[in-house]
Amino acid sequence: MSTLNPQRTIEELKDLRALTGDADGAQRVAWTDTWAKARAWLRKKLEELPVSIETDEAGNVWATLKGESDDAVLIGGHMDSVPNGGWLDGCLNVLAGLEVLRRLASEGKPPVTVRLVDWADEEGARFGRSLLGSSAASGTLNPDEVRDLKDKDGIRLEDALANFDVSLDMALEAHQQLRTAKAYLELHIEQGPVLESMGLPLGVVLGTVGVERHGIRFTGQAAHSGSTPMDKRKDALGGVSKLHLEIREIAKRHHGVCTVGRVETKPGIVTSVVADAYMTLDQRHLDPAELAAMLQEAKDYSEQVAKDEHIGVEWSKLWQIQPLPFDPQLIEFCEQAILETAGVSHRLPSGPLHDAAEMVRAGVPTIMIFVQSLYGISHNKIEDTKEEHIAQSVEALDRLTTKTIDWIASKRA
Repeated sequence: MSTLNPQRTIEELKDLRALTGDADGAQRVAWTDTWAKARAWLRKKLEELPVSIETDEAGNVWATLKGESDDAVLIGGHMDSVPNGGWLDGCLNVLAGLEVLRRLASEGKPPVTVRLVDWADEEGARFGRSLLGSSAASGTLNPDEVRDLKDKDGIRLEDALANFDVSLDMALEAHQQLRTAKAYLELHIEQGPVLESMGLPLGVVLGTVGVERHGIRFTGQAAHSGSTPMDKRKDALGGVSKLHLEIREIAKRHHGVCTVGRVETKPGIVTSVVADAYMTLDQRHLDPAELAAMLQEAKDYSEQVAKDEHIGVEWSKLWQIQPLPFDPQLIEFCEQAILETAGVSHRLPSGPLHDAAEMVRAGVPTIMIFVQSLYGISHNKIEDTKEEHIAQSVEALDRLTTKTIDWIASKRA
């Protein structure tokens, strides 16, 4: 009889780091030889278990532990990394799920089927399209929008996938994998500083935040910086400067986040008042009403600033995604699992998107566990989590899986 062995997960994470990393960090970029090497290494471990293994039409790898029922609990993650990435992002999810599968398989046939999925190309590091495999499974991927994307060497995404026997024209067939899915569980490092700042190892993720991303252009009048009095200027940069400061206060009022990531000015010389100032604004919140309010307040303020500064302002939408809340019952199970493991828990939203977001879009009840990230750093070779917290995260995922299995099984009784 095998029991859960979180220390084995830690050792396997280190083995994977040695196999597919270098002095600059993890190098498991999707659709590369190093990624393929990581997947082959994982497959050998899966082959030691009584599971069936298949690769779907989008390149996602599935390991299925057959249960008394076809109703399935999915545990998901991704083996791919960004270039020079960290040793835990994505692969912790998969290897923790592997350990849970080992424990379940040792106890015989579970009451429901349990499936571990390694999503293809979660990061989008090579071609810029994140969540590729999971969006194919959810049905939100539009193959025609991505087939001509090119990497830095000019290689088309469609051609790179063909080298791995993946056809974009067939990728949406991966949706068949979700026919029996009744729940989706994902463990992930937080990638932020919240849990560390609170001194907590684990947290319950409430959902992935909605995003409003806009470009804002203020237009004024170029004029000589020496001969134009201050009260006669139409300084477009004044609009950017004032709005930049205000969006931080908007974020605080609504308990969201707002970021100005880019500012450009024209003519961009020291001897001229700015005639044209462009900024980008990224706003994120889990509550759609709060997100809408943050956007409206920013727009209203920009109009007032433009009036005060005697300049013009125009907004253009860059990107938008709705908040994707996780399943209420699974949130409760997750909190119970964390409390049983660590004695204390915290609920927080996810700022980054994850494959879990695509499972929400597909209508699968979904939940995530976050484990503390040291320094709040990820996508960096210094990404790290205390080993004791990694061990706790594996245990919490195992407890969550058991509770979810029992829940799904009870619905059939």
